[in-house]
Amino acid sequence: MSTPPPVPIPALPGWALILGASSGFGEAVSSVLARAGCHIIGVHLDRRATMPNVERIQTEIRAFGREAWFFNVNAADATRRREVCDEVARRFQERARGETVRVLLHSLAFGSLRPYVGAEPDDELNEKQIEMTSDVMAHSLVYWTQDLLRRQLLAAESRIFAMTSTGSSTAWKGYGAVGAAKAALESHVRQLAYELGPRGITANAICAGVTDTPALRKIPDHEAMVQVALRKNPSRRLTRPEDVACAIAALAQPSTYWMNGNVIYVDGGEAASG
Repeated sequence: MSTPPPVPIPALPGWALILGASSGFGEAVSSVLARAGCHIIGVHLDRRATMPNVERIQTEIRAFGREAWFFNVNAADATRRREVCDEVARRFQERARGETVRVLLHSLAFGSLRPYVGAEPDDELNEKQIEMTSDVMAHSLVYWTQDLLRRQLLAAESRIFAMTSTGSSTAWKGYGAVGAAKAALESHVRQLAYELGPRGITANAICAGVTDTPALRKIPDHEAMVQVALRKNPSRRLTRPEDVACAIAALAQPSTYWMNGNVIYVDGGEAASG
């Protein structure tokens, strides 16, 4: 887990549920929110080879004096989702402190990066791949929110964040299914903001600049994307996961109650520098 930048992190006691907690933005947000005062509930999908990294993340969270409840499950599996929500509700009930999830972060990056049209049928996206990508990277946000609400695990001042990208409105090589999922994700965020606003729960999408994460490295021709971002960004560097994590720690404060239904750019001015 990389060290957060040397900037003041506003205090944020409570619990954060991070979908995709073992790498990239999810890992960084887990670290920064733990530093701010949040206990972390991490949902991730890792094989044995990468579990040492997950254990390291939990150790570092606990070093801040926070609890780390991690679940190695497929976040898009309905049965596993309900099991995690049931277990969290049970543990909260045992603690008898009236606790809820203060921050829900959707940072799931698992989708098919293939063209719509290929030289051969086997080279192009099929129906199953498109549906899987949308289910994991977009629709699962709705299902997690529903299950948390049914168990009264979200309440007034809860903040929902979902990681989107400029690919929601831009065509990139091999990004068709993921771009469609990101567009759907932004639509889900708007609808959740509309429906949950009266309860004091906000939902916003976070659009990071180009960031060197495992997900970026899987995108075809990502090296060209990096070079364009370095040229466009006023700071002449890529966005770092910690930049986004610090923004989320600030945006999760109770004082941001009137920020709802937005796509918020956290990119150092990259998108604005055409």
